[in-house]
Amino acid sequence: MPRAKGRVPGLGHVPRLLLNPLGVLRALHGEGPVLRLDIGTMPVVVVTTPDAITEILVKKGKSFRKGRLFDRLRPLVGNGIGNSEGATHIRNRRLIQPMFYKERLEGYASVMADRSRMLADSWHDGQSIDAAQAAGSFTIETLAATIFSADIGRPAVESVREDLPIILRTMLHRALAPKALDGLPIWRSFDRSVTRMRAVIEEVIATTRTSNPESRSDLLSLLLSARDDTGVGMTDEEVRDELATMLFAGSETTASTLAWAMYHIGQRPDVEEEILTEISKTVGSRPVTFADVRSLPAITRVLDEVIRLHGVTTLMRRSVEPVVIGGYGIPVGTEVLFSPYAMHRDPELYPDPDRFDPDRWLPEHMAVRPRHHVVPFGAGSRKCIGDKFAWLEATIFLATILPRWKFRSVPGSKPPAEAVASMAYPIRVPMVVHRRETG
Repeated sequence: MPRAKGRVPGLGHVPRLLLNPLGVLRALHGEGPVLRLDIGTMPVVVVTTPDAITEILVKKGKSFRKGRLFDRLRPLVGNGIGNSEGATHIRNRRLIQPMFYKERLEGYASVMADRSRMLADSWHDGQSIDAAQAAGSFTIETLAATIFSADIGRPAVESVREDLPIILRTMLHRALAPKALDGLPIWRSFDRSVTRMRAVIEEVIATTRTSNPESRSDLLSLLLSARDDTGVGMTDEEVRDELATMLFAGSETTASTLAWAMYHIGQRPDVEEEILTEISKTVGSRPVTFADVRSLPAITRVLDEVIRLHGVTTLMRRSVEPVVIGGYGIPVGTEVLFSPYAMHRDPELYPDPDRFDPDRWLPEHMAVRPRHHVVPFGAGSRKCIGDKFAWLEATIFLATILPRWKFRSVPGSKPPAEAVASMAYPIRVPMVVHRRETG
C-alpha cells in the first residue's frame, strides 16, 4: 500500500497534519484511492474515493466497527448509539428512533421556531455579531429545550454551554495522539469538562426519574419511559450515554452549518432574494411550522451546499476481520480514516469545488450524480439518527431569521475554519445585521 507524501521518520505524517489538516485531507485524493498515513508509529489507512468509502460504510460494513476517534469519545458518550455495537446498538437505536418520528418532530418544530424568534428579537439594527457564537448558543439552547424539561434542565444547559466547546476543540487532537500521552497536562481541561458534564447529566436524570417522566414530552423523559419488546427500559447509565451523544452530535454540526449558511447567504444577494420570495409565499408573517419545511427548497439547496463545503471532516472505522478495500488487503485491527469533507471538494466530482453554488442541488443536476457521492450524514446502518432533527432545526432557523434580518460580512473579514472534532468549524464569523424594511 503506498504511503502518503511528507512522512517524517519517527513522527510519521503528524507534522504535515498539524501544519494544515484540512489541506492535507483535500490533497490526499490526488495521491491515490487507498493510502497509508502514519500517526507517529501507528499506521492508519486512508480511503479517498466514493467507491471505497461506500465499501466501508455499506457493502462491507460488517467487517468494521467504530474506530479510534470513537474510542476517544468514550469518556463523554460512553456506550451510546455512536459507540455501541451489535445487539446493544440495534436495541437502543430501536428505542430511540420513535423520538425522531414525524409526530415528535412536529412538537420540536415549535420549540425551534420560538428559539429562533427569541434570537431575532435580541438584535438591533447595525449590530455586529459573531455568527458562529450566535449559532452555537442557539443550537445549545434549542437542544436543551427539547432534551430536558425546562424546570429541571438548566444546570445541564450551563454545563453544555461551558464544557462542550472545550471538548469539541480538543477531541480530534486527542483521538490522533498516542495513548502514551494521555497523562499530559494539555488534556486536563478536556478531562475536567467531560467529568463535569457527565455528572450534571446524571443529576438531571435522577431528578427526572422522580418527577413522573411519563407525563412529559421532552427527550429525556421519553428515554426514561421507553421499553423494548421484553418490557425492559434503559438504565440510568444508558440514558446518560445517549443524552451525551445527542448533545455532542447535535450541537457542533448544526451550529457550524448555520454559521456558514449566514456567511454564504450574506455573500450572495441573488440567493438571499430567492429564499425571501420562497418564505413569503410559503410562510408569510406567521411562525414557521414543520409542514412548511418541505415547501422551502431554496433553503434546502443552500443547506446541502453548505454541508458539502463545510461538513464532516473525518470519520474512522476499525476492521474486525481481514477485508479488501479498493483492491488492497487490510488486516484485522486496522484503523481506517475517510473524509466526507475532502470527497465533497474533489474537483472530479464537483467542478469548481470551492465555489458556493446551491444550484448544484437542483433536481436536474442531482439526477446525474451517483448517490454515494454524497454522504453528509454517513450511510448504512450507522447513518446519523438525528439527521431529520438537524435539518428541521436549520431550516426553521433560516426561515425565521432571514425575513427580519440581512447579514453582511465585516469588510475584509474571511472566516477561518478549523477541524473541530468532526466538522470544518468556523472559528469566528464577524457579521453585521441590518433590519429589513417591512410592508
